[in-house]
Amino acid sequence: MLQMTSRRGSLSERVKKLSQNHNLIYILFILAIFYKLVLLHSHLHALHIDMNLLDDIIAIGSIILVSFWTLWLQRRGRAIALGVLNVLLTALIFSDLVYYRYFGDFITVPVLLQAGQVGELGDSIQSLIHGYDLWLIADWGAWLILKIGVFICGRRQSRTAYYSGPAFSFQNKGRGSRRSWLKRFSTGAAAFVIGFVLTMGPITYYTKTWAVGLFENNWWNVSLYNITGLLGFHYYDASRYIKQHLSGQSGVTAKEKAEIQQWFDQSKGNREVHNETYGAYAGSNVIVVQAEAFMNFMIGKLIEGQEITPNINKLMQDCLYFPNYYHQTGQGRTSDADFSSNSSLHPLQVGSVFVRYADHTFDMLPNILKEQAGYRTGAFHAYEGSFWNRNNMYKAMGYERFYSKKDFHMDEPLGWSLGDKSFFRQSLDYMKQEKQPFYSFLITLSSHHPYSLPKNVQELNVGKFEGTMFGDYLQSIHYADAALGELVEGLKQDGLWDNTIFCFYGDHDNSIKGKTDYEKFLGKTLSDLDMHQIMNQVALLVHVPDGKLKGVNDEPAGQLDLAPSILHLLGIPSSPYYMMGNNLFAGSATDRLVVLRSGAFTNGKLYYIPSSDYRYENGSCYDLKTRSLTSVEQASPLHEEASKRLRISDKVVNYDVITDLRKANQNK
Repeated sequence: MLQMTSRRGSLSERVKKLSQNHNLIYILFILAIFYKLVLLHSHLHALHIDMNLLDDIIAIGSIILVSFWTLWLQRRGRAIALGVLNVLLTALIFSDLVYYRYFGDFITVPVLLQAGQVGELGDSIQSLIHGYDLWLIADWGAWLILKIGVFICGRRQSRTAYYSGPAFSFQNKGRGSRRSWLKRFSTGAAAFVIGFVLTMGPITYYTKTWAVGLFENNWWNVSLYNITGLLGFHYYDASRYIKQHLSGQSGVTAKEKAEIQQWFDQSKGNREVHNETYGAYAGSNVIVVQAEAFMNFMIGKLIEGQEITPNINKLMQDCLYFPNYYHQTGQGRTSDADFSSNSSLHPLQVGSVFVRYADHTFDMLPNILKEQAGYRTGAFHAYEGSFWNRNNMYKAMGYERFYSKKDFHMDEPLGWSLGDKSFFRQSLDYMKQEKQPFYSFLITLSSHHPYSLPKNVQELNVGKFEGTMFGDYLQSIHYADAALGELVEGLKQDGLWDNTIFCFYGDHDNSIKGKTDYEKFLGKTLSDLDMHQIMNQVALLVHVPDGKLKGVNDEPAGQLDLAPSILHLLGIPSSPYYMMGNNLFAGSATDRLVVLRSGAFTNGKLYYIPSSDYRYENGSCYDLKTRSLTSVEQASPLHEEASKRLRISDKVVNYDVITDLRKANQNK
């Protein structure tokens, strides 16, 4: 019996010593976080890049850099600090993983500033959480089991132990405490040096070899992640944000401002074309519908013998249809489409312009129409006015009235808010009361991720896609198409259709990125080029009062092109304004270049897709006539121009350059 008790006590002591070994706990902490970083990387399917030895070293080094300071704490404080740090880093990794599944990007400081919107995503976030994400907290379970074991062993030992040694020990506490502090300090300092070398050594090697200039000329966070790892990326993002927003530095030199002004001066000729369509519809009302996640690939298609978009198919007979119309959004998604379509500038690579820079100066379509032609301006969106900071941004854009959720009667609750059919019907009631001419901008919601419409409004037989998110998406698009048909009929009945320029386009992709569903739906094997175009084409329909502009226009176009094109039809010069888009009605006199926020671009002949490391030579260039790969050198001049446009737009947006340029022009 005494031998068994002795063995139990020995086991208990060993377990307890292991659980209290602060060096072992720190090593286990590093291994646990490293495992989670590897787990996250394995789920970033879009990258197709395996972590190599240098990436592993960067990850371990960055973990040490984030945690070295815990080695300066005493044993109990260190254990608590490592526990809290574990929870915080796990939350960060999990948040990045979920965010990446929807946006294809990582969380940044500007995104955190709009974190109040995360709660609004509801079902969308739930659908992005997978069961195997529980592996991210596997170490928590192991720790809990260990603690329970220590507790049980400790209780057994206490029942049999009659003497456990002296209750007090006498030592020179002052000298021992000083030695202990010096030991902790030197250990922490050594850990910092090791972490710094392990992190910066490989990063420096990368930036001197295949990633030269990445930190100076980058538009994609994923490319930074491929160099720095996740923790390094967040450190860089935070330092970049602080430098841009708290340092008080302008960020744009006088020379750069002169170059920006020169680019806009030279580009005016591409937009300002006085042909037969210029001013042909002056004084017409303008109604623009921005449809949630309304992509191009399913337009005109059938499923189980049913038209998915019967109303759009019908409208195409009387409208001008742009099948190669690209969304140019970034992290701001719907707000980015709104911004680019009305300002003809690129959205930000990080965060939303609506949230970050509502106080900056932009040449916005509603403001221009109001000031130059006396238009009444209104925005319609049956959701909370604070979402994407619309209450503030819409005032700055020049809208006289913003009809948000509070202005609508919720007689058709659907998905995120009000069903599109009721939304259009009530919006039309408001427009009928408005003095003409008016500009109305409508944003739909019913086809929003995760596309879960109630059964009573599902009218499409999706066949083999039943029960899948892809099938739900088609179902929601069919409903949105029906709502659009009712809106058009309402405009005709109320006598507005024949005096209105009507535009309909999708805001961004549907976040369903798996190739299998698209191949099954389209009945063919898809190349990387096919998938890239599918995920970026959202289509555009334009109807003019006399119906003369109709048919299919295959030329490349993008959301930046909408504002200058509408101004052209109304006969309002766009040359006084800082706009970057093309004029869709300028004819073939000018070559169109459409640049996506990711750095991809096309001119209708070539199509360039950037690589994950964002080195130009590692990207893919396609000949659109043969749809086969061709040399990237052919697109080199286009790449230089595309990069220049993104760089100029970022400067204009981030640093309120339009205000400075206007002041400089007034002083000339």
